[in-house]
Amino acid sequence: MTTRYAARAAAGALAALLVLAGCSSKAKDSDDGGGDKAAGGVKTGEGISGKTITLGALTDMTGVYATLGKSVTQAQQLYVKQLNAAGGVCGYKVALSVRDHGYDPQKAVSGYTELEPKVLGFAQFIGSPFVAAVKQRIDGQDKGLVLPQAWSAALLGSPYIRVIGSTYDIETINAVDFLIKEKGVKKGDRIGHVYFEGDYGESALVGSKHIAKEAGLTVVEQKIKPTDNDMTAQVTALKQAGVKAIVISAGPRQAASLVGVAAASGFAVPVIGNNSAFAPQLLATQAGPALMKNYYVASPSLPIGADTPEAKKLVADYRAAYPNDALDNGIVAGWTAASAFGEALKKACANKDLTREGVDKALLSIDSYDVGFGVAQNFTDPKAPSSRESVILQPDKSVTGGMKVVREAGASGVAEAYTPGA
Repeated sequence: MTTRYAARAAAGALAALLVLAGCSSKAKDSDDGGGDKAAGGVKTGEGISGKTITLGALTDMTGVYATLGKSVTQAQQLYVKQLNAAGGVCGYKVALSVRDHGYDPQKAVSGYTELEPKVLGFAQFIGSPFVAAVKQRIDGQDKGLVLPQAWSAALLGSPYIRVIGSTYDIETINAVDFLIKEKGVKKGDRIGHVYFEGDYGESALVGSKHIAKEAGLTVVEQKIKPTDNDMTAQVTALKQAGVKAIVISAGPRQAASLVGVAAASGFAVPVIGNNSAFAPQLLATQAGPALMKNYYVASPSLPIGADTPEAKKLVADYRAAYPNDALDNGIVAGWTAASAFGEALKKACANKDLTREGVDKALLSIDSYDVGFGVAQNFTDPKAPSSRESVILQPDKSVTGGMKVVREAGASGVAEAYTPGA
């Protein structure tokens, strides 16, 4: 998620991924415009050419979420490789076309514009603000399924963009519930909220304000930009405000700075981040001890090191495929999205309709989907997130993936009663 390995690895890794994906301007040819072109009368359309189904992946390999993007993409490459080894879908092989937007809005939109005509849909699209920027196009003329690594409530309501797991507002409600029930935050207290400007941070802020109102708390806001890496000013302001805990809706680098600066200044309050605000590589930095002592993360699933057969198999397979790369929860996010997209493809195949419309309809028929990470996803209602549950994790360098479970999957009463956008 941070840019730590981007300087030395992103260019080579991305080049390799693009070669593996067969990503080129030739991904679409003259026979993939639709109709009953496949054997057995299966309807096909955009993104299917010859004997290949092409899916898009708009990732961040060089920006604020570089380690997340690398893990998500490699996990999806691994899924596709295993799917193809098992015979593919409807006689087709599946390929990923990968583009790195570096968490830059112009690159994200141009990457979408380039890939959209060539792919059936997107198994990856990192960045809530960037998905929101093309939502009107997706809902309007494109109608291709998008399973983003983005959890803004602004993305709800679309039958084509399906957030996997709780949205940031609900996740933050569950995070603050943890602070109340487990960390001594009580009625009348102030809590800080440091958040990225834009759809991600502002969606999370809606959640913290909602539960604060319900619980009699006051939220002290600190809005930052993705380019802000030093949280000294924010820690100083929140310390002066007397907050009893802090929520951070930003990237791993910002979280590490916040927790590290707070510890160095003797400001020992618990800090909890949204699911994209941690990377295990941070445990090797100066902030590592403070992160293990006072930092928590709300996650839409169990961590990569979960004690389930599926998680253990994924760890073994990923280590075999990428022996030099760290294990983190980006792997879980990438694998889950690719698996859900694969499940939709299989159902669409059974329905003999591999057009965009057929795949969209297939996903909307899936009401309980769990790839072995503790939370079942219900995709049937586009107006609702696929889950309201969160798992609370704590950094721990002694466990696989650097995160241990401190509260099992569950939804707080406030989260259950909350309606996003109401």
